[in-house]
Amino acid sequence: MDRATLDALGHAFRASPDNAALLGVLLQGCLDAGVPEQGLTLLSAFEGELATDAEQALAARVATLAGAPSRALELLRVTSPLTLVERARAAHALGETAAARDDYRRAVAENATVEDADLAALLAPAPEPSDPPAEVRRLRVVSNDDVGDLALDRLLEPDLTPVTFQDVAGLDDIKTQIERRIVLPFLKPGLFTRFKRRAGGGILMYGPPGCGKTLLARATAGQCKARFFNVAISDVLDMYIGESEQKLHALFEKARASAPAVLFFDELEALGGKRQYTREAASSKLVSQFLSELDGFGQANQGVLVLAATNVPWAIDSAFRRPGRFDRVLFVPPPDRAARKAILQLHLEGRPVAEALPLDDLAGRTSGFSGADLAHVVESAADEAIQDSLTHDAERPISRQHLEAALREVRSTTGEWLTTARNYARYANEGGQYDEVLAFLAKHGKA
Repeated sequence: MDRATLDALGHAFRASPDNAALLGVLLQGCLDAGVPEQGLTLLSAFEGELATDAEQALAARVATLAGAPSRALELLRVTSPLTLVERARAAHALGETAAARDDYRRAVAENATVEDADLAALLAPAPEPSDPPAEVRRLRVVSNDDVGDLALDRLLEPDLTPVTFQDVAGLDDIKTQIERRIVLPFLKPGLFTRFKRRAGGGILMYGPPGCGKTLLARATAGQCKARFFNVAISDVLDMYIGESEQKLHALFEKARASAPAVLFFDELEALGGKRQYTREAASSKLVSQFLSELDGFGQANQGVLVLAATNVPWAIDSAFRRPGRFDRVLFVPPPDRAARKAILQLHLEGRPVAEALPLDDLAGRTSGFSGADLAHVVESAADEAIQDSLTHDAERPISRQHLEAALREVRSTTGEWLTTARNYARYANEGGQYDEVLAFLAKHGKA
């Protein structure tokens, strides 16, 4: 809800200050807009009664976030899981951590769907002092490239910039699947434990290069509020026999010790290629080690999500697709028209641009472009604008002419991949594994 709508509804509320339904809409709008203080002012002017637990819980959250936790406790007259969570939030703000922890535990015990990961983290007891962790076992190699504690931390340094699904334009169906099947088990562990549904597992994403597979992986980690470990091929492969397997095991052990964590393997075919096509026994052993780490006997992968991406899914060993390993295989297609417009807007943001750029028209003319292709269009247009500015000794914003010039230079890079994928989807579609590719090609008239 934008500020103009919020102000308009505020005028309507002042005309009927006893309207609880309208107050609820306004309070939610204030939370979304990051102005809980404005919501607290509305609560002071409210002349009706908050009858339901949902109404009281929303009002109490606004009051707590606005810095009035005592007022929040006054508003909570109904006892339910929803109101207990808000009572815990207010009690924590007042420094009553023990009472807050009791209320939160009681709320989750009655209804696991009210779990709040942020509040749970605030209420978690401080860890007791313990002995320093044992040093990570050094890998036995006959060279100077031993991977010890510090080196392993360097290789697995989590990305410091948080990314969520809001930073990913388009791909709504895929984000919905990931949210429902992957993210929720991390955020609502109590509910999923009751149904014996574990958090973690494996997802393999495939599609043309530059369409957002890596960004989706980072966003999934951000949604899960988990540590994100980006594993490069060079972090695993080693010239000495047996060392690649030991490095892979060390990486998984690090992730298990840091759970909840997301391990991301890009270009999976380099580590998990089909064993029947390799002439090197070492490559087959690395694939077997990978499979063992995913679900082998004695491995505790609870809370560890393994994400992988590839441009050539037909080169991946079929054993990875077994349920319990990479049992969720998602096709990441080129962006649709709405997503292409959003991507263009995202990459133009913060740059000097002319008014009324024809982004709808450009989105319609870039069918088949990947996200990377569209980013290249904007970069090329920026180059044109810079050259124009240098020519005229004055800053010239990115205009339609600059974008048109860029579009004449940049070509889609997904065509070759789609042609290859079409052949596999037509003639090697065992078990319907490429049905999504066929559906995409049929929809866009390329089947």
